[in-house]
Amino acid sequence: MKRYRKDISAWIIIILVLIALLFLYNQFQTDRYLDQGEDASLPENLDPVVTKKTKELVEQAAEKDIDVAITETVRSIDEQDALYEQGRADDGNIVTYAQGGESYHNYGLAVDYALYNNNGDMIWDIHYDGNNNGESDWFEVADLAKELGFEWGGDWENFKDYPHLQMDFGLSIEQLKRGLRPKHEESDE
Repeated sequence: MKRYRKDISAWIIIILVLIALLFLYNQFQTDRYLDQGEDASLPENLDPVVTKKTKELVEQAAEKDIDVAITETVRSIDEQDALYEQGRADDGNIVTYAQGGESYHNYGLAVDYALYNNNGDMIWDIHYDGNNNGESDWFEVADLAKELGFEWGGDWENFKDYPHLQMDFGLSIEQLKRGLRPKHEESDE
């Protein structure tokens, strides 16, 4: 009986080690990401796939008579830090919990959106139903975005960031800080 327990314990340990190795392999696959090193500069433009999917989102929303405004794309570290200070050291409401370098906006992987109402005014009213279909236009846009592969900040548990959409391509902020960037096939761009 003792021998049997030792054999099972050994197999469990081997399986756990293999799972851990598979996880690490997946995290550091170089064919999925470009490694630009820790001194990598931050992008000045949106990632090409994020750009393409953002355009598709605006077009698909327009087909539903929803006029989407993209209000933010890439942010510098200084811009992110200034937003972070809002509601803390500066007047206003807290709009982010991400300091400079901690936001997917800093890496060209996120956009923020708003809506234009029927008068042409830009609004952030998540209950607005300008196309009169009985559904919130804001949530219709969020659903379209998720179908296109975006993560929506309105789904977050701790801080609802309703205007925020991002594509992380499996990369954490820590990996982005280390210089890893999404790698796309030419046909995806």
